[in-house]
Amino acid sequence: MKILVDTHIFLWMLSCPEKFHEKRRIQLESPANQIYLSSISIAELMIKQSIGKINIEFDPIEMAGILGLVLLDFTGRDAIILGDLPFHHKDPFDRMLIAQAMGNQFCLMTDDMHFKSYPCQVV
Repeated sequence: MKILVDTHIFLWMLSCPEKFHEKRRIQLESPANQIYLSSISIAELMIKQSIGKINIEFDPIEMAGILGLVLLDFTGRDAIILGDLPFHHKDPFDRMLIAQAMGNQFCLMTDDMHFKSYPCQVV
């Protein structure tokens, strides 16, 4: 299974993996699954740091590599899908992740219930 992780899932992987239920931990650790981190999540972290909302004291690209995550670039094709999404969810970062998951036919791991309003598989 190919799983795109939401930004908060990436942060939990780094700082508090105890927040994961056993099923989710198994999905993240299974060698049968490929786990992806979007460039959008990195942009979200850097923007939130630049406005003082969070403090990032690590290189997210380096940490993604240490965790074995594959970086996923946001493409023009993803942007086209984004343009057709209904506004069930207003957060632009989350909407971009949803578009990526849909366009690549990836599962999306999140705790945000708004994601279930879209035609993507949420795990």
